Amino acid sequence: MNLISVNNIDTPELLIYKQLRDNAFTKDNSFIADSPKVVNKILMTNIVVKSILATQEYYDKYYDLIEKRVIPKLYVVKKEMMCGIVGHKIHHNVMLHGTRPEQTALENLDKHIIMLDEITSSENVGSIARSAAALGINSYLLPKQGPHPFGRRALRVSMGYTSLLKTHLYKNLTFTIKALKTMGYTIYGAEITEDSTPLSKVTISEKWVLLMGHEGRGLSEEVLALCDKVVHIEMMPYVKSFNVAVASSILMYQFKQNLHKDVNNL
Repeated sequence: MNLISVNNIDTPELLIYKQLRDNAFTKDNSFIADSPKVVNKILMTNIVVKSILATQEYYDKYYDLIEKRVIPKLYVVKKEMMCGIVGHKIHHNVMLHGTRPEQTALENLDKHIIMLDEITSSENVGSIARSAAALGINSYLLPKQGPHPFGRRALRVSMGYTSLLKTHLYKNLTFTIKALKTMGYTIYGAEITEDSTPLSKVTISEKWVLLMGHEGRGLSEEVLALCDKVVHIEMMPYVKSFNVAVASSILMYQFKQNLHKDVNNL
């Protein structure tokens, strides 16, 4: 393992670690990941890694994992200098510069999909990704104009599990939903309406898309009209809603359990 000692925080090759913020884009689709848990998850995938910036302690501890990958640049630096490079105090000892993986084509997604509409929070994007991975829902559909799942904060909140999901960024919601329907998916919109079905009573199709709306506005009337079914989580009347990431987790869990029960009862 050939480590490159860093003695100057102004080295041009390291500027990417300081300049590439949460939802910034580069021509080569770079992303920055930080913390051992996130970086190590990425190292276990086929995602292209351009460089690692870490302390000697990190390299010593995860030598076997790093050696399995072909990584052009392995920078070793003291933690104090890392803080100077990124411009703020950090509590971890490793960062990674990689290339965002290619999107998965719509037709190559799995039978179960979590889909977002107008989500604005990177934290929610990351939290939903983590829950999806935990529950075995491996396909993630997001709007192209929203927070990127490989944005710095979203990736950190996901604990790196975004790297294990099939992701697809769509340009047009209406077109995408119609395309999914032609592929045999049932579209379930998550919203409280006068005729929405309680989660405990909904029947789940074999192929489904769970569509989550904006953190404050939810799903619009136009979007709800595109859904095959609308489902809501039963809750106390004095509570208006769940956080979208919490609601997504509850719905995804119940969708998987409901489908499992239906299959066993056939």
